[in-house]
Amino acid sequence: MKLINWWPPMLGTGISLKKVSKDMTTFEVIMKLRWYNRNLVGIHYGGSLYSMCDPWYMFILMANLGKGYVVMDKAAAIRYKKPGRGTLKCVFHISKSEIKEIRSEIDMIGKKDYTFTCEVMDEEGEVVTEVDKVVYVRKKDFDFEALEKEKEAGNTKIPG
Repeated sequence: MKLINWWPPMLGTGISLKKVSKDMTTFEVIMKLRWYNRNLVGIHYGGSLYSMCDPWYMFILMANLGKGYVVMDKAAAIRYKKPGRGTLKCVFHISKSEIKEIRSEIDMIGKKDYTFTCEVMDEEGEVVTEVDKVVYVRKKDFDFEALEKEKEAGNTKIPG
């Protein structure tokens, strides 16, 4: 997984994957302030801050749900809280119990969007940026026609 540090979007922004848990539920990423990732006023460029948060929740779900599921990043919202200076860090985590709930729900309803929020922190532990990531999850072989028939018959218990 650490080979991702050589992927051009990561390498070109100075983003570095530092830690991955053995169960692939937690990723820790850092980004140092460099001449090539700072903006006109000398702080971290906003696009680099977003890139720092982009693929990790999708990776966690892909690794833990397996090949029977389609997992795609769908949307994001970014909120800048304070100027980003120095080395920034972000930890991405989805618990095993939450992954189990997602699998169970998708097995029942076929597809759904999930929103995860991450916080990019500076060296003092203060939040620089918050990012909401929307991740689409779908079961590959789900029978949506059968679900519709069950709904019409009033036989389903769809989670809210």
